[in-house]
Amino acid sequence: MARTIRTVVAAAAPAGPATRRLVLTDPDGWELPSFRPGAHVDLHLPGGLVRTYSLVNDPAESDRFVIAVKREPDGRGGSILLHDAVTEGDEIGVSLPRGGLPLCGRHQTFVAGGIGVTPFLSAARALLREGRRDFVLHVVSRGTPPLADEIAPLVEEGCAVLHDTRAAARPAIADLLGPQHPDRRLHCCGPLSLIADFETATADWPDDRVHVERFVPPPVTVPPEACAYTLVLARSGREIAVPLGVGMAEALERHGVRVPCSCGGGICGTCRIDWLEGTPLHRDRALQPAEREHALLACVALSAGPRLVVDL
Repeated sequence: MARTIRTVVAAAAPAGPATRRLVLTDPDGWELPSFRPGAHVDLHLPGGLVRTYSLVNDPAESDRFVIAVKREPDGRGGSILLHDAVTEGDEIGVSLPRGGLPLCGRHQTFVAGGIGVTPFLSAARALLREGRRDFVLHVVSRGTPPLADEIAPLVEEGCAVLHDTRAAARPAIADLLGPQHPDRRLHCCGPLSLIADFETATADWPDDRVHVERFVPPPVTVPPEACAYTLVLARSGREIAVPLGVGMAEALERHGVRVPCSCGGGICGTCRIDWLEGTPLHRDRALQPAEREHALLACVALSAGPRLVVDL
């Protein structure tokens, strides 16, 4: 079972169109675990739902986690619950923060679509606190963006630019990014269409200078080397037969072994577990190559061999 900490909803209020901002604190006023700019946390909600959100606030604020939730009427239920059922004073289990944005390099360009601005607000606050103004945040939205009150000071500082697609067509992503330079780093988060255009515009950039944050999993395919396999749980010695094409988390769930999952598409990292033997097929968009040498994301992982041993 993933480790969680107790938090209480200290504040909950609208923060833009269909957006709600939640402030989570320790029930007894203790400091919360530290986090990197743009890190994520998993919220463990009633009914067994686990949902992943970026932290919006400055990592220097050790007394709170701040998230912003867009209400998705056609989503999987987590955002509706956080909008309609969660109130101030409610307790929510929260995972330890993980991940964050790589802010190496002398200049950062952030491209955000709508609620995709959340991780970049955390990064912007951290950079400004360090006295760095070598970044620009482009926010693309139809009308007023989410968290407009938090974006406005960045616009006044000359560090953010708003692009209202109701007033004018969205600018070409390549025009927002500018020319390649060894000290420039690019970041994007938003709808799939924005990410697709961003990836096209950065196709000839080195991979280590481009970072994409996703909140909608891209389609995943079954690679030709995938096969049916036996999943071995190392701690108990239990063996589970996994049919071809079935994700590991689904196979475990079918046999009464629950691994916390959120996105279901290999982008959030909630279902990360260690593997010990075998040849996993990762298919995720979250783990770095070095991490894949010992870890996998169970929601999308398959196997290229007849036996795969995991640390469960």
